[in-house]
Amino acid sequence: MADISGNGVVVRIFASVTFPIGFELTSYSDDADPFDIPSIKVRDHAMTMSGRMISWLSPTAIAETFSVVPGTKDDENLSNLLEANRFGYQKIPANDVITISKVYPDGTTVTLQNGVITDGMPARSVNSNGRYKTNSYMFAFENQSRS
Repeated sequence: MADISGNGVVVRIFASVTFPIGFELTSYSDDADPFDIPSIKVRDHAMTMSGRMISWLSPTAIAETFSVVPGTKDDENLSNLLEANRFGYQKIPANDVITISKVYPDGTTVTLQNGVITDGMPARSVNSNGRYKTNSYMFAFENQSRS
């Protein structure tokens, strides 16, 4: 029988300037997927006038979103990473190159390489129930390796 448990995944984020030693994520959200990687399109295609299909490789970044409990150390670290890389008037961004390493319960290691932080929550929001909204932070990567 296949065991598809994802509990116990260890995620470590390294940012070349802001967090060169890295930090581990431990405060995953309870109301959103802790981390999510959407599918990517690796090839595009079209049909010619004669009905033949043609295809070509299509470069695509690998995106990943992390959702963490607001106000935790993880949220603070990710918020600091976002702010350090945000461009603004009279503000010089860190331009971090980001690497994320994930170790799954079955021992598989996935390393996302040459990445950037692309989106995130600049401040806390509150939902209609009076609860802080889960903070999500998005990254894009050029490549990945598995072992």
